[in-house]
Amino acid sequence: MTLVCRFAPSPTGYLHVGNARVALLNWLLARKAGGTFILRLDDTDTERSTDEFADCIREDMAWLGLSWDRTFRQVERSHRYDAEFERLKSQGRLYACYETPEELGLKRKSQLNRGLPPQYDRASLNLTADQKAAYEADGRRPHWRFLLEDGDIAWEDAVRGPVHFEASNLTDPVLIREDGRPLYTFSSCIDDVDEGVTHILRGEDHVSNTAVQVQLIQALGGDPTKIVFAHLSLMTGAAGEGLSKREGSLSLRDMRAEGVEPMAINALLARLGTPDPVEPVAGLQDLIETFDLSRFGRATPKFDPADLWRLNHSILAGLTFADVQARLPSGATEAEWQAVSGNLEKFDDFAEWQTLWTQDLTPIVEEPDYIAAAAAALPPEPWDGSTWKAWTTAVREATGRKGKALFRPLRLALTAREHGPEMAALLPLIGRERALNRLIGR
Repeated sequence: MTLVCRFAPSPTGYLHVGNARVALLNWLLARKAGGTFILRLDDTDTERSTDEFADCIREDMAWLGLSWDRTFRQVERSHRYDAEFERLKSQGRLYACYETPEELGLKRKSQLNRGLPPQYDRASLNLTADQKAAYEADGRRPHWRFLLEDGDIAWEDAVRGPVHFEASNLTDPVLIREDGRPLYTFSSCIDDVDEGVTHILRGEDHVSNTAVQVQLIQALGGDPTKIVFAHLSLMTGAAGEGLSKREGSLSLRDMRAEGVEPMAINALLARLGTPDPVEPVAGLQDLIETFDLSRFGRATPKFDPADLWRLNHSILAGLTFADVQARLPSGATEAEWQAVSGNLEKFDDFAEWQTLWTQDLTPIVEEPDYIAAAAAALPPEPWDGSTWKAWTTAVREATGRKGKALFRPLRLALTAREHGPEMAALLPLIGRERALNRLIGR
């Protein structure tokens, strides 16, 4: 049987790293098995869902390299939700409830005050036809709840192990709002059954939802025993704080603008939650080959932006000129890329380093006599990777300097920086004329 899994974001905001982790792991699961990956946009919340956010989700997915085999929006499937609503209603599994939010709130408060779980009391099951008609005449429109059947609800979770819920401890979930719109649980289960989803991989905040959905999938004619459920521990920030897509710094859109490479995000998120080391990788194929769902445990993974930037640096350092040529400024050479690639935190830093050999700068000369002596020892062109060593050897012999006293003043005079790429690579790019001008202060 073909493995089928899905990523189902709501287009009510930008994707953040928590969303991206779920998307990536579902994608890797599908690609490792040669299965099908579905991108489903859960947009039944028409008040908050927008076409703009839907487009942004697709763009972010494409930027990460996560292609999909099928995609659809739930607003396109209202006919299926309407049909299943009528069927479950006729079977008595959906029942009308007329309580207002305020009345439900009072019930929950009363139950909590008595030390009881805040479950719906199923009072609406006892309403007579006349009582329902009176509510309707009063302008109340019902919401519809799914009637759970008593019994043990159990599954073998691919991450958490055996999971059990007693249905009597759960509350009958609302599936249809007063305005007739289906809620997530209802539409999601219908889509999962219709699309033949075999693996549902998502955050552990959905565990109790799954208990309800097991019964709902059965009522819809599906077989939940043939679905592999896997609930991942939720990521936190580096200090253990919760992550939210409302925090802009954690959105993929902002990370892209800041210069994070997509493979840095993929490499980090693919390993968080496993005992495996986080390492730079060349591409998604490397992650596919090593993906193993059984490696994910129940420990809380922590997302640290510092780890992301370290990965970003390592990935950029490993890219060849052929990998990046199309992204570089016009006229950039392989020698230029090789000179600075190991010093990039983000790709756009290349243009800043490039100014060292393309633009004038104000040198830092702290020891004029020493720099004048170094200028006098400057060798003639042509220059190559061996020129720096030959020149500094000559300067050492002429001045008796060595170590930091020898090299630091030269770097400051030539680059106006304390640190940077290897001078052996930079010097030929700077060229003799520009180097001499900086040394003698022209």
